[in-house]
Amino acid sequence: MSKEQNKPDFFDKPENIAKIIKVFYVICAVLVIVDFIVHRHIYHDWENIPAFYAIYGFVGCVILVLIAKAMRKVLMKKEDYYDE
Repeated sequence: MSKEQNKPDFFDKPENIAKIIKVFYVICAVLVIVDFIVHRHIYHDWENIPAFYAIYGFVGCVILVLIAKAMRKVLMKKEDYYDE
């Protein structure tokens, strides 16, 4: 094997993962701050809530995960399904 095959990739180093997570946190914080500055044309009163879209997205993702967990109980096959 050559040295290039043994070389760790970018995502194999924990310090690189920590940097990426910090960048994502900064981007999220900037987007929430920009939400207070940028004028939006709203259609419903609840869109006036500060950080509405961030909260809406988070709640939507949580609901999707909970629905997926419930669907898993219905759709999951037994471990030996294909062995029979």
